[in-house]
Amino acid sequence: MSSSSLSTETAPATPSSAPPRATRDAFGETLRRLGADHPQLVVLDADLSESTRSAKFAEAFPERFFQLGIQEANMLGTAAGLAASGKRVFCCSFSCFVTGRFDQIKVSVAYNDLPVTIVGTHAGCAVGPDGYTQMALEDVALLRTLPNMLVLQPADDLETTQMVEHLVTGHRGPAFLRLTRQKVPRVHDAGYRFVPGAVDPLRRGSGLAICATGACVAGALEAAARLVGEGLSPTVINISTLAPLDGDGLVAALASCERVLTVEDHSIVGGLGSAICEALAERRPLRVHRVGLREFGESGETEELFRKHHLDGPGIYLEAKALLAEAPR
Repeated sequence: MSSSSLSTETAPATPSSAPPRATRDAFGETLRRLGADHPQLVVLDADLSESTRSAKFAEAFPERFFQLGIQEANMLGTAAGLAASGKRVFCCSFSCFVTGRFDQIKVSVAYNDLPVTIVGTHAGCAVGPDGYTQMALEDVALLRTLPNMLVLQPADDLETTQMVEHLVTGHRGPAFLRLTRQKVPRVHDAGYRFVPGAVDPLRRGSGLAICATGACVAGALEAAARLVGEGLSPTVINISTLAPLDGDGLVAALASCERVLTVEDHSIVGGLGSAICEALAERRPLRVHRVGLREFGESGETEELFRKHHLDGPGIYLEAKALLAEAPR
């Protein structure tokens, strides 16, 4: 289990004064920095390099950057070929577009166990005004089914940086990195160290646990701070490795909890909530309530959509209160 910067009963809602940043921005900057020391690193994009931030790598290493155009399926096949020839490949697009080419991911990349990192930006309903056709609400559910696919979703810029470093220097198989369009608050302090596969307790308490991933982690901490003000002591866990999920580590982190709230900017089917239910069913059944999208997405501002689907701090607080109010089963 990873060490956390927040392990006290009275952890603040926002542990850092650093300005919010989109995780895609941290990705682009880190990839460019690592390119200088890793000549086998190659980056592909599908005509969205400014949006995915892979353009930063292209500016520094144009000979190792390939713009494939609006053809994600071809990009994935090309990535597989480059990886089979010894390259370490990152292929980037909006998550809804690249994971929609599931057949190529499954057969060309995963089945051949190739070192290709699929980078899906603009994840979840948080893309806002672009509407459902641009929203990746099923991507985690799809890629979590592949037995050798590492599925990562960072909660802030610090975690993103360390994930990219691991994917370039440590991981040698297929991976999926899910990133935000919108800026998110930093939830870790400078001492945080990402441990691949481990759950990340940000606050230790008892009774109720809030397990969140990606852009919803900051809201989970905000909700927890409000609950603390009412005399409660919730646990908050950042789940940044969605597959494979560390079930044993999760159970250990939930040792003092009887109810679990899961929060994700994704369909409630097949994502974080499903993964936690599966892990607990095999180890320690607990009452779990899943918060996420229960319908198709729609156009709206990010804040409006998070408010509607209870993915922000006030909404997570309401969901937690409702779960706590349930009679024991």
